[in-house]
Amino acid sequence: MAYSKELLQELKARAMTLRKNIVYGIGSGKIGHLGGSFSAVEIVAALYFYKMRHDPKNPDLADRDRFLLSKGHAAVVQYSALAEAGYFPREELANMKNIGSMLQGHPDKLKTPGVEANTGSLGQGLSIGLGLALGLRLDKIQSKVYVLVGDGELAEGQIWEAAMAASVHKTNNLVAILDCNKVQAMGKTSDRFPINKLSEKWADFGWNVIEADGHNMEEVVSALDKADGSPDKPTIIIAHTVKGKGLEAAEKHESGFHNALVTEEIYSQAMKLFGGA
Repeated sequence: MAYSKELLQELKARAMTLRKNIVYGIGSGKIGHLGGSFSAVEIVAALYFYKMRHDPKNPDLADRDRFLLSKGHAAVVQYSALAEAGYFPREELANMKNIGSMLQGHPDKLKTPGVEANTGSLGQGLSIGLGLALGLRLDKIQSKVYVLVGDGELAEGQIWEAAMAASVHKTNNLVAILDCNKVQAMGKTSDRFPINKLSEKWADFGWNVIEADGHNMEEVVSALDKADGSPDKPTIIIAHTVKGKGLEAAEKHESGFHNALVTEEIYSQAMKLFGGA
């Protein structure tokens, strides 16, 4: 499918704004999960500003699409999208992780409008997403559930239990998106807990598998559209990404920017690069 130049430009601009919002939300001289948030920016931008049906004025809309950030430590990327979409003022990002803030270190459904579930205990998000998808089916609501999973998270057995159950129940309204940046908190996934032949493995578990460059906006939106065409099985989009994508200091240090100090120098450079103030 061909996508208009205007659409792709708009989504790329949204992604740039999300990167700016992430840096702003972490703040100068503070520590935050920048690397894994930046790797997921194009994915999250495409979901919130192209693919998903949602309404910031009515976060509990019955037939909304649901998004779950299974790798909940990267909450700032979701908060950045929610602020940009109008769920709350952008200025609220500066209060992230403060005592009493509506934006905590991991997503909290009771505190933040637009968050569907508390996540961040790694491995649980896909199971929660499966439960939501099956509930929507029982209620005859034609909505999708999107779950963003980290590749380091695949070491958790619960992910594969959910994968098997989703296949058995032919849960075609469930779409997992794998942020495959190949780096986790303590190093490369290939050195820590290598899981080979990801496409073949997910296909063997009964999933429809789509691969995409997770930073190529046209490939990302195309993959999301292709996921609609699976009639009898869940879909996983394996998005090949770069940890810290868009900020040279973060890209070079890989796991060093999993949860890193954003120095005053890096903050100023990033805000200038992404058009912030």
